[in-house]
Amino acid sequence: MANTHAQTIRAFIVGRHPQAELTDDQDIFSLGFINSLFAMELVMFIEKEFGVSLPNDELRIDNFRTVSSMAELVERRLAGAVSA
Repeated sequence: MANTHAQTIRAFIVGRHPQAELTDDQDIFSLGFINSLFAMELVMFIEKEFGVSLPNDELRIDNFRTVSSMAELVERRLAGAVSA
């Protein structure tokens, strides 16, 4: 399932940056794809697309550095929603 989440997240980023050839483990901050507006769009996209809420303690740069880290964040939040 994380692969599907990663594909969805990667498609969102590439949709905003069509010139990007992005792998799941590339640091999108160092590639220059992120500014403050896009960071907020990314948080809102993840919350809406996957039906998760992202509390302040999850809004750390390392959770958003790569497509893989964002997919893992989604998995953790979904797992937490099931067990809660």
